[in-house]
Amino acid sequence: MPLALLALAVSAFGIGTTEFVMMGLLPNVADDLGTSVPTAGHLVSAYAIGVVVGAPLLTALGSRIPRKRMLLLLMALFVVGNLASALAPGFGWLVAGRVLAGLPHGAFFGVGAVVAARLVREDRQARAVATMFLGLTVANILGVPAATLLGQHLGWRATFLVVTVIGLVAMAALARLVPYVPVDERQGLGREIRALGRPQVLLGLLTAVFGFAGVFAVYSYLASMTTEVMGFGESTVTVVLALFGLGMTGGALAAGPLTDRALRPTLYGSLAALVLALVAFRFTIHVPWLALVTVVVLGAVGFMTTTPLQMLVMRKAKDAPTLASASNHSAFNLANAGGAWAGGAAVAAGWGWTSPTLVGAGLTVIGLAIAAVAGLLDRADTTEGTSRVVAEGPRPADRTAQPERTA
Repeated sequence: MPLALLALAVSAFGIGTTEFVMMGLLPNVADDLGTSVPTAGHLVSAYAIGVVVGAPLLTALGSRIPRKRMLLLLMALFVVGNLASALAPGFGWLVAGRVLAGLPHGAFFGVGAVVAARLVREDRQARAVATMFLGLTVANILGVPAATLLGQHLGWRATFLVVTVIGLVAMAALARLVPYVPVDERQGLGREIRALGRPQVLLGLLTAVFGFAGVFAVYSYLASMTTEVMGFGESTVTVVLALFGLGMTGGALAAGPLTDRALRPTLYGSLAALVLALVAFRFTIHVPWLALVTVVVLGAVGFMTTTPLQMLVMRKAKDAPTLASASNHSAFNLANAGGAWAGGAAVAAGWGWTSPTLVGAGLTVIGLAIAAVAGLLDRADTTEGTSRVVAEGPRPADRTAQPERTA
């Protein structure tokens, strides 16, 4: 695999750390800024709003910018957003900093996925995209626990300063390792928007919204399930979250080669396995060791859906995949918010802490049904098994390495 993928993975590690670390720092932030924990919870939503808005907006604005330069600009905005969060004088300013930090998230992964696919042979594109996503999963195993521990001992501002440094390191890696990738002269915003409006792209985005919502219906309340149902102490919550992260990493590693071999079967299989794992968790949660095993499985099959979903929208957008790729991350964040809301509504209705498992299974069933309908509509397309990401100019294998251009 090209070293450029390492630079993309380091960037994903920083993005994943800042996205999820706030969940562990809410009590610290609330105490320091004189607000309640539920109010501080809006900081999680603020980041998600930044992702949903920024993914299509920044991708559209940067549609004519060479891909390497676009990645650097997006990571620079990420650095500014986290530095602003670290220096925020009050709660309102911190909300603004979180929105700013979230703006480049979806656009970076969207552009980065297209670049990653361009760096390798056609039969290894999904593996390249999955390698970039590994940074996101490793963030859940190492970055988030370490950053949470740092924030608890040195203050939450120290956490965002460290994430700022990670962003600067990522920028250096991108500048050094990512080759020049031009924008196809035929491309433009209008072409990207038309590609986004293709039925198969829209169905792929809907699959992501409902299918992945099943993951967050449970993940959002995994800490409470650990203490209220599994019977573990609060000190075990970090271990349970790390186990989920280990499962995510395994799922990402498996998803790449499986997606390269058979995209739709991998998507169907991972969604079906997620439904079964969510239903099983409803029962295994009462047996501590079985609950821990199921947590790992949930992380694996849940994250195994991301690579085929990402590749699906990119391939169906054909020669204008960047906006569709970025919008997929808006879909994932809508799944985050929607799944958390649905799981919380079930708990609030008095159905108990295990109810999010069945709510999540129901949401994932809807996602699987949408994917199945899309597959049936797509059977007439004989290029399903061979279509690849074709935008962004000549492939690296077809040319000698070029330095980054200034114009």
